[in-house]
This record gives sequence, structure tokens and C-alpha cells, in this order.
Amino acid sequence: MTEDFVIARNPDSDSSLPYLVRIPLGPRGIVLKVRDTWPRTAKVYCHRAPGWPDDPEVVERVPVRSCVKRGAAIDLVLERGRENRSQFVVTRIRGGREAIFWQSARTTKQARPNVGLPTGRAQGLADLTVLVDSHERYPYTFARQSGRGHVETVRRGLAAGDYAVELDGRVVAAVERKSLTDLSASLLNGKLRFAMADLAALPRAAVVVEERYSKLFALEHVRPSVVADALAEAQVRCPGVPIFFAETRTLAEEWTYRFLAAGLNAVAHHEAPIDLPEAGPLPPAEPTTKQVRAWALEQGLPVSDRGKLRPEVWEAYKGAHTSRQ
Repeated sequence: MTEDFVIARNPDSDSSLPYLVRIPLGPRGIVLKVRDTWPRTAKVYCHRAPGWPDDPEVVERVPVRSCVKRGAAIDLVLERGRENRSQFVVTRIRGGREAIFWQSARTTKQARPNVGLPTGRAQGLADLTVLVDSHERYPYTFARQSGRGHVETVRRGLAAGDYAVELDGRVVAAVERKSLTDLSASLLNGKLRFAMADLAALPRAAVVVEERYSKLFALEHVRPSVVADALAEAQVRCPGVPIFFAETRTLAEEWTYRFLAAGLNAVAHHEAPIDLPEAGPLPPAEPTTKQVRAWALEQGLPVSDRGKLRPEVWEAYKGAHTSRQ
């Protein structure tokens, strides 16, 4: 008889993964630390745990219909009507490090949009040289796009953005790439504000996010509303630098390729000089309390030697100086 699938609280309070799951596979089962109790809206990151606690605080215990290992995946079917089918997938990520993800059919479908990338090259483009910032650790290679025409990448330091194109030795279009985690962090620490200001100085620029906008509201350890507000403020501050949510890394790479190509074509064929109006004189600085007190004494108005001034003294000062302008 197959054992139950058990979820318990992680006794390690210092861990960022608050739950333990015991998968009934093998003589002792497989114990993982997990971020959530079920992959409802996104894949759940897991990590191997040293073992099952002696006195666990059980959150949920569900009978198992089947639990089968197939290659690098473990298919789990629970004995209940809803949220009953899921899969644990063991993979390798950066540096060959093991990573385990718990997914359901719903989250897998969301993570893999049912679309095929177009095979046509960007309109009006034969060759494209993309500058890739030398600080990008795992950059886009544009390998898929190279098959539609000649796309060459050149690594070098960029003053703005992670990917850019040049015209006559001048950067004319750039894209800043963000994962959802990086987007959230750079919004909250203010780095994105400065990055977008640099991008806004270019003829064409954008920010591309490798995720859907709705995932903002599934963030943990931060208030999603705070991140959403910061994102809106950043877009209002730099309306000429769009922030585009491309859903996946593959789609973000495709969008970056087409944006850079379109930006290069636009600047090469349609760019016109922009006439900026001359800046007017600066408004006068607000007077200090010391200045207003000195003026009031000269006018014979009763004022105290220290502390706040009465509102009528301020009004008299403003009225006298306004009439002179």
C-alpha cells in the first residue's frame, strides 16, 4: 500500500523555504524543503532536506494514488478531487547546481505559452550587430534569430542597457533586461530609476521583463502593491522608455531582437533633430525664517527673537515682495 504524501512546517526557522514535503518513494521516502504547499500559480522551488523531523508539525496529509519516478521527474497523483496531479522535476542550473521544481499541469502550461516563434527576419533588416554589455553573465545569444539573417553579437561595456545597436558609431537603441526578481529589487532600491534615466537619453530604449505582469502580485518577502506602485512611478517618470513584460526568456530575446532592429531602422530613416526650448529663469528661493524676521524688524513689526513667526508676518513679507516683481 502506498504511503501518504505529507506536508509539514520546516523546523529550521532560518530557512527561506518554510515547508517540508515527504514524497513516498523509496524505502525512506524523499524529503524536500519547499516554498509553498502546492504549485497553484507558479512552479515551486524545492531543495533537498537532510531528513524528516522526529516530531513534525504536520500541515496536510493526503493519501497517494500513485507515485512513480520517470527519468528526471517524479509523477505524483493524490487521492482527492482537486489539486491532485503534480510533478517534481530535477534539473541543473547555472554552474551545474541541482535544482528541483514542483509543478502542476496548470503552472507548466503558464510557463510554456503555446506559441511558435516567427521565422521571418525583422522587417527591412539584412544584418544586425548587437552590442552586449560585458557585465551580462548569461546573455542572449540570438541563436534563433541568426538563422533568419546575420545577427552578430559583440561584448563590450555599455553606458545604458544590456543590449544595444549603433549607427555611425553612436548607440541609437538599447534594451535593459530584467528577471522578475531583479526588477523587484531594482525598483525597491532605486537602481531602475537611474537605469531608465540613462536609457531615456537615447533615441530609442526599453526595458524587457522575462515574466508576466501578473507575477508581480505573487512575489514573496515584499508587498506586491509596493512593487507595482514603484513600477508605475518609474514608467510615469520616463514615459519614453516602455517596460514590456515578455512572459518568458525566449520571448524576451525575440522581442529584444525586433525592438533593436526597429529602433535602428527608425533612427536611420526617420530621425529628425529635436528642438528643446531654452530653460527659463529659476524661481526665487523661499525665504528663511531668519530673513523674514530681519525684514520684519526693519519694518517695525513686532516679532519674537526666536521660534516660529506668526502667519501674518509671513503674509506681509510675501505681499511686500510680490508687489515689487
